Amino acid sequence: MNLDLDGKHALVCGGSQGIGLAAANELAMLGADVTLLARSRDALDAALENLPRPRATQRHAAIAIDMNDAPTLAAKLAAITQGHAVQILVNNTGGPPGGPAHGAAIDEFRTAFEQHLISAQTILQTLLPGMRASGYGRIINVISTSVKEPIRNLGVSNTIRGAMASWAKTLAGELGSQGITVNNVLPGYTRTRRLTQIVAERSRSSGKSSAEIEAAMLASVPAARFAEPSEIAAVIAFLASPAAAYVNGINVPVDGGRTQSL
Repeated sequence: MNLDLDGKHALVCGGSQGIGLAAANELAMLGADVTLLARSRDALDAALENLPRPRATQRHAAIAIDMNDAPTLAAKLAAITQGHAVQILVNNTGGPPGGPAHGAAIDEFRTAFEQHLISAQTILQTLLPGMRASGYGRIINVISTSVKEPIRNLGVSNTIRGAMASWAKTLAGELGSQGITVNNVLPGYTRTRRLTQIVAERSRSSGKSSAEIEAAMLASVPAARFAEPSEIAAVIAFLASPAAAYVNGINVPVDGGRTQSL
């Protein structure tokens, strides 16, 4: 199986922690040059320092940016990819706050749409010429199992994740003939800050302890445990590899069997 990413350049959004950082590590271990993108410069610098370099020639970098600032995002990406085209894009952005869809403010939907879909489109249009010139592109969106089954009390997130999934499926049909694949990874309950946030929100709204909330969540998971970020990252790395060249336009749940639909 060809998993070699030697000579490839990967951009990993949300790359300073959690699933994004785990994905960056996997891609670097397979030989890719990795550029991390996130908001916090300090967290990025710490992550960048520890990225693997199995090849002495690997070049890793980091971009500190607010994803809602589309013009600056495009400018910084254009600068860092000058002469160093990106072939692998991992779209990975933290989810919106919880709450029912019917009670969400209009600005909550607008902010989430800009943070997820508008930023992803901005990044795509900046990187696409390099992917086309390389004859190789892998666009991997880390979204949510909610695109198959809406998750209770995550109204804004369910809506935006669904939009991202449809965007990806559309792109897969448009770009597949150019050697560019577009796929979605759907993590289940994974040990990240996002999981801690969801547990805390459910605990506050229900009056139950965090332990009780976690037990209820795990009761729906056949694997009977939470995922580690590295387990999601392994699937991302496969989809980024030459071995996955004919995998295009799909949703891949990595959820321990929790999703009930096929």
